[in-house]
Amino acid sequence: MNGITPFEKKSFDLFNAFHDFENDFFGGLYPTSFKTDIRDEGDKYVMEAELPGFDKGDIQLDITGNKLTLSAVHSEKKVDKKDNTYICRERSYGSYSRSFDITGIDADKIEAEYKNGILSMVMPKKEPSVPETRRLEIK
Repeated sequence: MNGITPFEKKSFDLFNAFHDFENDFFGGLYPTSFKTDIRDEGDKYVMEAELPGFDKGDIQLDITGNKLTLSAVHSEKKVDKKDNTYICRERSYGSYSRSFDITGIDADKIEAEYKNGILSMVMPKKEPSVPETRRLEIK
């Protein structure tokens, strides 16, 4: 899982290690996901994900526990063999998905907007809880 933490604080994730190996080994022969930028703006994180060519209805955001899963599906248009006039077809079709650790994020206040191929999400940080102080009675 990709964490929303500064680069120097990332920890090893076994599942991500295999994903990274696949990306390194195949060297980008085919797109397996989409690019994201995440900024820390003090009281919130802002994530921007490149999803060019997708319709808003093709994109899904699911939250399960402390995990945000962003997925999108490109459907290939069926081409009749008799009507196949393509000389070259380089656009890719398929499903794309990435998960992010949103521990420390107020999941109920996340806002998302999709415009010009960029999904922008504003993810407010949880307010730090102040420990309650109380005095105990001595018996």
